Formats: sequence, structure tokens, C-alpha cells
Amino acid sequence: MIYLDNAATTPMAPQVLEAMLPYFQENFGNPGGIYSLATAGKKAVNHARQVIAESLNAERGEIYFTSGGTEADNWALVAAVQAYGEKGRHIITSSVEHHAVLHTCRYLEKQGYEVTYVDVDKDGVIDLEKLCKAIRPDTVLISVMFANNEVGTLQPIKEIGQIAKERDILFHTDAVQAYGHVPIDVKEYHIDMLSASGHKLKGPKGVGFLYAGKNVKLRSFIHGGAQERGRRAGTENVPAIVGLGAAVQLAMEEMEQRKLREGELSAYLIKRMEEEIPDCHLNGHRTKRLSNNVNISFDCVESESLLILLDQKGICASGGSACTSGATDPSHVLLAMGACPERARGALRMTLSADNTLEELDEVVTQLKVMVQRLREISPHYVQKASKKYK
Repeated sequence: MIYLDNAATTPMAPQVLEAMLPYFQENFGNPGGIYSLATAGKKAVNHARQVIAESLNAERGEIYFTSGGTEADNWALVAAVQAYGEKGRHIITSSVEHHAVLHTCRYLEKQGYEVTYVDVDKDGVIDLEKLCKAIRPDTVLISVMFANNEVGTLQPIKEIGQIAKERDILFHTDAVQAYGHVPIDVKEYHIDMLSASGHKLKGPKGVGFLYAGKNVKLRSFIHGGAQERGRRAGTENVPAIVGLGAAVQLAMEEMEQRKLREGELSAYLIKRMEEEIPDCHLNGHRTKRLSNNVNISFDCVESESLLILLDQKGICASGGSACTSGATDPSHVLLAMGACPERARGALRMTLSADNTLEELDEVVTQLKVMVQRLREISPHYVQKASKKYK
């Protein structure tokens, strides 16, 4: 198997699993107890919280554990805007956000909030001038993702944070794809809230966190207990939290070396495809992107057919976000970037890891060349296009 879908999920690192195992059986106590079996779990949870806080230049009390990035996004948007209702009911976000943000905004619109969706350019970068123009006296929150989950484009987060700070507006960033892959300093970037997920960085599924600065008024999201300082009820998932902490520690230690390796691999893959497969187009910013993200469209080829053929050869990739798998509509991200529906439907997302090899990528290109040609031979649109080219 050649695995090129690390933006969807990553295999758990052996060190992470090893750290988790004792908390399934030996140290199984509820961390809410006062006896030693319970306090062992509590100490482990606090240690993970400290590791995460240090990775962001934050404080331990500003980290709240969640079931993942989606819950953290929902919490940041819903609970925060409710807490600041006296200031206003206007939210600003971008047109290329993950559906965890976009669908939450749609929900809030039904509750009487107003949302402005700021456009991006052809590379997927938000228009800062339009962002500034969208700000109103009743704007309470700006939410812009750190890195796009489909095309890998990095947003100008520091500039957005400065804009929000100068206007006394809360700033939230969905950093699910970026956290653990690029350095993030919440103080330097003026980030008030940040969402992240464990399984994107070789940690377990079903766990993530929300960073909320100590000055943020954050309402409870799940009611019923005193966990997470009274803001998120429910017994802590100690093994998963321990695994998240171990994954974060590992990601921070390996980040620079991993970025360098992934950048070399992705540059090699892009170069070979652009040189050897006609009529293909790289999606997203060419340089301001996650080092492991390669999103490329092939004219007159639907990614769904391509993915089936790749799977038959043991190659795992995707057509976009894992959360929209099975959707028939073209990518909302590519459409927002100005791509036509045909190009959006032909997008293939390959997200690499440092564990991939050049030999694997050579095999991927070899297979893609055959598959793309095969699919185009049965595409009337491509046959027509080719005939016009050679007349």
C-alpha cells in the first residue's frame, strides 16, 4: 500500500500507543477521584495539557480537551458569540473554511446571527482588504483557518490576528491541518481561540482541543459536570488525552526535519506530474502551502474514477476533504478559488508524510500517467479538445 492521505488521518506513532496503553488497564481510575489510582490519570491529563500549552506559547489553563477539531470549532463559534451577544451578532469567516466552521455559521444564521463570507484569490488566500471592509461595529468574531484542508494554502494568520486585535474583535483559527506541521505562537499571532485534532499528527482519533485565551469569555458547551474547569462536562478520555500529548511532543521534536523531507517529496511529485502528464493544474498557492500537500486537477478526468483505479493499485489518496467523501458536488474550496466545476471535479489530493519514499512517488506517477490517459480516451470532452488543438 502507498498511503497519500495524511490530511484525512495519520497512522498512530508507536510511541503514542505505548504512552496510552497503561491508562486502559493499570491506571484506569477516573481522574475526578481523590485516591492514588485516580490521581495518576489526573496527573497524566495535566501533563498532556502542559505539553500542548508549551507548543503554542500558551498557559495550561487555556487548553480545553474535546472530542476533536469539529467539536472545538463548534464550541469556539457558538459558545463565544453567545457570550459576546451584548456587543453584536456579526461574524466574519472565509469562503474556503472546513464545513465544521461553515455549517456552524449556517446554524448561527438560523439563530439570527449575520455572517460575512470573505472571498479568496485564485490561490486560496483570503483578501485582507475585503476582510477589513467586512468589519462592522457589531462584529464579534473573525474565524479563518490556518491552512486549508484541501489545497494546503496557508493564510496570513498573523496579519488577520493584528487586524482583529486592533479592532477588539475575537479571532479564532481552525488549525486542524496546520497544528504540529508549522510553528504556531498564539501570542505572536494574536490568536484568541484555536482548534486542533489528534489524529492529524499521528495521535488517536476522537480527541482534540480548543485553546481559548484566559481573557476570552467562553461559555460551557457540554453541561453536567465540573470537568475542564466547568466548561465541558464528561469524564475525561484519559488514554486519548495522553496519546494526544505524546503525539504533540513527537510532532514538535520532529517538525523541522519532517517539513524539509515532506517539502522535497512534494516538490518532486509536483515536478514529475507537471512535466509528464499534459493538462494538469496545481491547486493552491505554489509556495505558501503545507509542505506535504499536493492538490492537482486533471482536465476531463473525474477524481472519483481516478480514486477507484488508484485504490485497485493499492494507492490511497482523496478528492478533497475526508468529511465530504461521497459528495457529488464539486469542491466548494476550488469553486471559491475561481475554478470551473469540471476542474474542481477533477482534483486529486495527495498528502504525504516523511515516511513516503521517492520510489513510491515514482510508482504513483507511473500509474497516474496510464490512468489519466485511459480515462481521457473515453472522455468525449477531451477527445474534442485534443482534436481542436491539433487542427
